[in-house]
Amino acid sequence: MPAEARGREPLHLTLPPGTHPAGGNARGGDATVKFAPGSARRAAQANEDKTMSANLKYLSLGILVFQTTSLVLTMRYSRTLKEEGPRYLSSTAVVVAELLKIMACILLVYKDSKCSLRALNRILHDEILNKPMETLKLAIPSGIYTLQNNLLYVALSNLDAATYQVTYQLKILTTALFSVSMLSKKLGVYQWLSLVILMTGVAFVQWPSDSQELDSKELSAGSQFVGLMAVLTACFSSGFAGVYFEKILKETKQSVWIRNIQLGFFGSIFGLMGVYIYDGELVSKNGFFQGYNRLTWIVVILQALGGLVIAAVIKYADNILKGFATSLSIILSTLISYFWLQDFVPTSVFFLGAILVITATFLYGYDPKPTGNPTKA
Repeated sequence: MPAEARGREPLHLTLPPGTHPAGGNARGGDATVKFAPGSARRAAQANEDKTMSANLKYLSLGILVFQTTSLVLTMRYSRTLKEEGPRYLSSTAVVVAELLKIMACILLVYKDSKCSLRALNRILHDEILNKPMETLKLAIPSGIYTLQNNLLYVALSNLDAATYQVTYQLKILTTALFSVSMLSKKLGVYQWLSLVILMTGVAFVQWPSDSQELDSKELSAGSQFVGLMAVLTACFSSGFAGVYFEKILKETKQSVWIRNIQLGFFGSIFGLMGVYIYDGELVSKNGFFQGYNRLTWIVVILQALGGLVIAAVIKYADNILKGFATSLSIILSTLISYFWLQDFVPTSVFFLGAILVITATFLYGYDPKPTGNPTKA
């Protein structure tokens, strides 16, 4: 018999005489159980794909925690480091990070196309230029992200750091609400409870680290209201834009790298508009790359990496898990800041908040198994 024909034969398993396949006894000769090799292979492949998906989910979350923690520490150090000459402009750093993200995504598409320039050119032409409506969809989250960044500057100009940090964690709750309404995601009792615990824990963690010293200049009630409205609007815009981007990624056949190229393209345009509006005079006077040094480039590279990691998290996990990973990075940033920068003294309230955040993280992923009676054969 040809090999191909033999490969299509079902697998025969011969049991001892008197043995029933289901575990009982049967009279007569040998009992034969037939298994279709195709279904067995499909089941094995499904289990392998499920394991790979879970590994990618938690790997991307771990990288996101590392990237966010490193970015916060290096950015904070770069903005407080005293050097001669003008300091680098954050608006230009955002644009450079978007351009680096585009370059990295193009390289990843090039790798996926088996390192063929012709295939790369065809993919970029077919997926971006020939699909203008699909490309324009990314203008919405790009514009919202740009608005969000501007609102956060307004918030930090009118609120003390502790109030800003605690209030901004409401973006996790808004993300959950938008996930339910836009993605029809169903959250269980444990997940809703974990969101409440998370916000409480982050509030405990952030308050003592940032509220030890207030600015000598008291904020008026009017400026506090402006800052509060800015940070609340940023929370809603962050939740909507993140879930909108997740919806696009999971409803399209385009790769996450193509979507990031489109997102970075519009992000660069909106970012350049921000440079012109807010820092145009400084750029014309001292140049676009004023104040850039080795540390600045590390910050920019980490920021560009963040966009790619977040896209992977949204692809393999979801936006709410991204919020939990970010919250864990807040704890790590505060601890490392204590040992490295020595500008924070942990308290019992901090450790209580850390325990709450970690508990909420595991509680969100908890999936209780049904306890019904087993079905009898």
